[in-house]
Amino acid sequence: IWQVDKTLPVYDVISGASFYAETISPKRVSTILGVCFSALGLFMAVLGIYGVASYAVSQRTHEIGVRMALGASSGSILGMVVRQGLLLTLIGLALGTLAAFGLTPSFANLLVGVSPRDPATFMVIALLLLGVALFSCYVPARRATRVDPMVALRYE
Repeated sequence: IWQVDKTLPVYDVISGASFYAETISPKRVSTILGVCFSALGLFMAVLGIYGVASYAVSQRTHEIGVRMALGASSGSILGMVVRQGLLLTLIGLALGTLAAFGLTPSFANLLVGVSPRDPATFMVIALLLLGVALFSCYVPARRATRVDPMVALRYE
């Protein structure tokens, strides 16, 4: 600046990198908060799916004991419990996807480089929740198949 005109006053000089960092700082904070709340929401969804699946299996312990006493294999019981849990999960995923598909345009101003209805994002999240649901149904069902039929029949 002084090479052009030595009489110009120079104050509040900052580098381009500092100016850029100050400019995007509010967006960075909102992005970090959004990621944190999204991760918390995903964690709560995982806990909820696992809790509901575990509770449903524990409520059916007597029924599972009767089925095993009548000769059902542990594989068929495992398949039945997982299949019923995944059916409910698929219904929930369909309803959740429809709701998210309708609500995401209202958040379009927060998205950078991604469209509000990005199919890849929807697929990844749906597959992640489906995998969590599969695991959440499998673990309690596996535990239920290891119960002695006589103990399960005396349950309650």
